[in-house]
Order: sequence, then structure tokens, then C-alpha cells
Amino acid sequence: MPAIVPALVVLGIFALGYRYYSAYLARRVYGLDPEFVTPAHHKGDGVDFVPTNKHVLFGHHFTSVAGAAPIVGPAIAVFWGWGPALLWITLGTIFAAGAHDFGSLVVSVRHRAESIGTLARDVISKRARTLFLLIIFFLLTLVNAVFAVVIANLFVANPAAVLPVLLQVPLAIGIGQYVYHTRSSAFLPSIVGVVVLYLTILLGMAFPVSLDPLAATLGVEPRTLWVVFLFAYTFVASRLPVWVLLQPRDYINSHQLFIGLAVILLGVLVGFDRIVAPAINDVPAGSPSWFPFLFVTIACGAVSGFHSLVSSGTSSKQLGKETDARYIGYMGAVGEGSLALAAVLAVTAGAVGSTVEWNNLYSSFAKASDGATQNFVEGVAGFANNLGLPVSFGLVFATIMVISFAATTMDTGVRLQRYVVQEIGEITRVRPLARNMTLASTVAVVIPLAMALLPGGGEQGYTFGVLWQLFGTTNQLTAGLALAVVAVWVTKNRRNPLAVLIPLVFLLVMTTWALTLNLVEFVNQQQWVLAPLDVIIFLLAVWLIVEAAVALRRAVHTRNAMETSESEYATEG
Repeated sequence: MPAIVPALVVLGIFALGYRYYSAYLARRVYGLDPEFVTPAHHKGDGVDFVPTNKHVLFGHHFTSVAGAAPIVGPAIAVFWGWGPALLWITLGTIFAAGAHDFGSLVVSVRHRAESIGTLARDVISKRARTLFLLIIFFLLTLVNAVFAVVIANLFVANPAAVLPVLLQVPLAIGIGQYVYHTRSSAFLPSIVGVVVLYLTILLGMAFPVSLDPLAATLGVEPRTLWVVFLFAYTFVASRLPVWVLLQPRDYINSHQLFIGLAVILLGVLVGFDRIVAPAINDVPAGSPSWFPFLFVTIACGAVSGFHSLVSSGTSSKQLGKETDARYIGYMGAVGEGSLALAAVLAVTAGAVGSTVEWNNLYSSFAKASDGATQNFVEGVAGFANNLGLPVSFGLVFATIMVISFAATTMDTGVRLQRYVVQEIGEITRVRPLARNMTLASTVAVVIPLAMALLPGGGEQGYTFGVLWQLFGTTNQLTAGLALAVVAVWVTKNRRNPLAVLIPLVFLLVMTTWALTLNLVEFVNQQQWVLAPLDVIIFLLAVWLIVEAAVALRRAVHTRNAMETSESEYATEG
């Protein structure tokens, strides 16, 4: 099948979803109020709480939630066939991610921009906050560790991408200073920033940066040095006011989505590439079943619990008008789905020229997992080559896109982890941890750094090669639990929660099912790190689900009682 056909169909459905379904959510489910004063205004501090233009905030929000996961997950999931992968990406984005991302942003704004963990306390119960924070802490630790390893591996494999990525930091800071002090639009400066970024690709190709000599001198792997440098950078970046680096760089990176999609779609159209992978793949015996593992593997490509952490952790603190939540939250989910679509096209049509080649790359689930990122990079380079760009340039272009998204997610992830550490400090009454930003930031960096440096796990490292197996389920579980918070809030506000409850039930069933199957597999493989972690996450999830169910039932009873009382009053009147 010509790759352009499913691409246009999926993008068309996304457009309809934003036009009609997000409008329904905004009006009938979340009840957006244009007069509501957001926390960015009444709590403005110039550091975290900063009223922000919706287009700039979209750039921050999208690139924070994008990362490498919506590329890696779908690029692995086509192992079961591109048909079910694209079906879940499409439906999951419109009906699950749209409601989840949008809803968690609105509920946070209505509750003083509190994190989803704290919202669980206010909306469900005090115990729910502690349970949710523990799950979030594990998820953020895993996200930050894994993305550091992914970026480090890409730097080692593609040294020509190092210089452009490094130069993007001072470039973004300069744009941030200009926009903040002149109060002018960020659009044109950010366009200039993107042009300069891509021009530096030529510089990077002429002067590739490798840490091999320094690593050899210190007796460590080059990847280890990159991981340490990345966490040192995020320690500083996560403490800066959002307008200094985070917002301008995110706005630059948001343009990369549209440029990347344009390169892929135009490349597919010009080259008329065909999808050579099977729509439904006859996977080898012993492979994981696509039901339920396709859903937790695609993860961020359809719906992601990490998005609720960004929505309620940083984006809600910068939302200038409540009505902008539709554009930021729902459109951010659509952008994520579009990136997942691009990943599917790249690895099924761009990276290979025949079914035989594809079958070799996806001969086993392990091989599909190990090669996912590089398959995407090579696929985008192939599309770029259709447009007349050299393959070498296309490889660096695609690598920069992946690293830019992943690095932004790391910045935001460490910032969010600091918030979580401070909240845990409040709960445990460890005042230095709750009040000292430096101490909280140190904890937020040191733990994932240690996890990223754990030995073992083959070429991918222990974090990506072993612990990554729990990422998808934990991430999807967090999404389900966030939807539980949103569902209770919607019910308490006497609106129809069905649009939230349906994806909530589906996600909780899929993730608990996957956790159970994983536990059996971990025990059989004698994975005595993964098995206990799986059990802990499962028990925390079940406990929190029970708490949410009780809160939802209580909210329904309260709503029914109020409606009965109002009906009787109207009748008497």
C-alpha cells in the first residue's frame, strides 16, 4: 500500500477529532470558563508561574510530552503489524489521550495548578496522594534514566549531531532573553532559531564531537560520560525560570515536529514509498501477545500518563486563559499521535525497500526493540533523500529531532521530579527536602543517574535493556489513574463522565493484565529486580483504583441527591 494513503487518512481523522470532539469536551465535559483567573496570574512568580502565549506554551507542552517514547514505542509495536498499531494510535489519541491530557490540565488549573498526585488527595482521598506520588516517582525516575541512555547512545552513534544540539542551548537562551525583555512575539525569532539550528548540521558534519579519547583516558564508556554530562545539564536547566531556556527551546523544537512531518509526508509523496511491512504480522512463536502488549508498547504514541504530569506540573502553571487548555491539551495529544504516525511510516516504508529487509529487522520482538530508534532515524533519512537531501544530512537531521524531544522531556522530567520530591518531603515532614530546592533537585538527579549507570542489560544498558520493560505498563497505569482523578472531578461538577470513564476502564484493564503477565514472565526468568517492582506497582495501583472507585461512587450519590433536591424544590415552587 502507498504510505501516503494511511498518512492522510489518520491526519484527517485527527483534524476531525480536534474540530468536533475536543469542542464537545471543552463545552460539555470540562466546562471551560473564559473568565476564570488562572494560577499563572494570581500566583505569578516569574519562575514557574508565568502567563504564557498559547502558541509558546503549546511548544513547551508538546516537546515536553513528546520525547523519544512516541517514536520508540510505535517503531517497536509494528512488530505485530502496522494495522493494529495505527488503529490504536488513531483511536487512542482522539478518545483516550485527548480526554486525558486536556482533562488533567483543566483539573490542575481549577486546583491552584497542583500536581496530579496532590489532586488525588483533593479529589479522591488523602491516602490516594501518597499512593499516586510513589507511582509517579518511579515513572519519572525511569523516564529520566531511559531518556538519558537513549540520548547518550545517539550521541555516540551520531557524533555529527552533538554540535548542533549543544549550540541550540545558547541559541534558545538568546531568543528567550529577547522575547522576555522586548515582550514581542516568539514566532519569528523561533523560526530564525530553527533555520540556524539546521545550518549548524553542516558544522556538526564538518566537526563531529566524540568523547571516545576522554572516555578511554578515564577508563569508562563514552555513553557513561554523556549520561553524566546530561544529568549535570538538567540539574542546572531544571532550576532556571521557564522563560530563560525551557520555553524558547521548546518553541523551537515544536517547529521541528511540523518540519519533520513535512519531510516525511512530502518524502513519501515524492518517492511514492510503499509500506512493505505486513498489516498484521505473523509473529514467531513465543513472542509477546499483541493483546494487551501492543497498547502498553505504543504507550506515549497513543496515551501516556507522563502527559498528566506535564499538564499538571508545568503547563498548568503557565496557562494564561482557561480556554487555551483545549488547544494546549488536546492539540498536544494530536501532535503526539502525529509523531507516532511518522514513526510507523518511517520504519515500515522509509527504512527498508522490501518485505524481506523488513522481516530481517523485525525477526523477533527483542530485535525490533533494540533497533527501533535507529530504524526511525534511517527511515526519516530515506524520506529526506527523496527530496534531494543527502542521506548523511538526513541522518543528522532525524537524530537531532529525536534528541531535541528527548532532552526537553528530560528537562521537564527532572523539574517534575523535584516537585514530587518536595511533596514527599512535605508528607514525611522532612522540611529540608520540602523547602530546599537544591537538595530536592539533587535527589531528583542522583537517583535516575544511578539507575542509568547500572551495569548489565547488554548493549542497551540495564535501564533500557531491563527496566524499560516496566515503563509501558507503569506509564499506561498512570494515565488510567489520572483519568480516575478527572472522572471523579467531572462527576462532582455534575457533568457526564462517560467520555473519561470509557478510556479509564480500558487502560486499567490492559495495564493490570500486562502487569500480571509480566510478573509470571519475570518469575520464570528469575528477574528478581523486576518481579518485586512489578508486584509493588500492581498493589499500589489496585489500592488506588479501590480508593478512586469509592470516591466516584460517593460523587455519584452526592450528585444524584443534589439533582433530586433541586427537582423537588422546582416542583414545590
